[in-house]
Amino acid sequence: MQNLKKLARALRSDKSGVAMVEFALSVPFLMIIGLASGEVATLAVASMRVNQVALQVSDHAARIRASIDESDIEQILAGARLAGESIDLGTKGRVILSSLEHNGQTGTNEGQTIRWQRCFGLKSYTSSYGVEGDGATTNAMATGMGDTGNKITSPASTAVMFVEVRYEYVPQIAPWFMGTREIKTTAAFNVRDRLDHVMKNTTSITTANKRLCSRFSAT
Repeated sequence: MQNLKKLARALRSDKSGVAMVEFALSVPFLMIIGLASGEVATLAVASMRVNQVALQVSDHAARIRASIDESDIEQILAGARLAGESIDLGTKGRVILSSLEHNGQTGTNEGQTIRWQRCFGLKSYTSSYGVEGDGATTNAMATGMGDTGNKITSPASTAVMFVEVRYEYVPQIAPWFMGTREIKTTAAFNVRDRLDHVMKNTTSITTANKRLCSRFSAT
C-alpha cells in the first residue's frame, strides 16, 4: 500500500508528458488552420487567373486592326485556353467575348447592340448582359453592358470588346466544407484602329468549328 501511495505521488508530480499531450490536442486545430490557409491561397490564385484571362482576351481582341476574322477569334480563345490551363478553365469555365457597338438607330430606338458574340469552355453559361443581336433595332440595351452602376457603352464610331469569364471553383481540400464557388469577372477595351467591325470568315471556318456560343468545347 505504501508503495502504491509513493507511485501515485510520483505520477501526480510527473510533468514530462505534458508537452506531448498539449501538442496532440493542438494538432487537429493546426491542421485545420493550415489546410484552410492553403485553400484560400488556391482560391486567390484561381481568381487572379480568371481576371488575367478576361483582360487578355479583351485586350487582344481590341488590338486587331483593319477587320476581325473568325481565325482571329480562334487564336485569341486558344490563348485563353492556354492561359487557363492550370485551373482547367476549358472544362470548368466559360469565356464570352462580345462586340458591343452603337446600334446605328436614332430617336427612341437609339442604344447599344451586341453585333457578334463568341465563346469558349464547356460550362453552359449564358452572358448575364446580353446575347448576339440584342439591341440591334431597339433601345433594349441603351445602357450598355455590365453590372448596374458600372455599365459600359460604345461610341458610334468604334466598338468595345467586352469579356465575361465565369469559372466554377471546386475546393481542393474538404469541398463539403467550402462548397463549390463561382468566380465571375468582366473586362472591356475600346477597339484601336479598326474601322470594320463585321465578323469576317476569310479562311472559311465551318459553322461547326466556329467559336459560336451554341458550341461547347474545352479545346
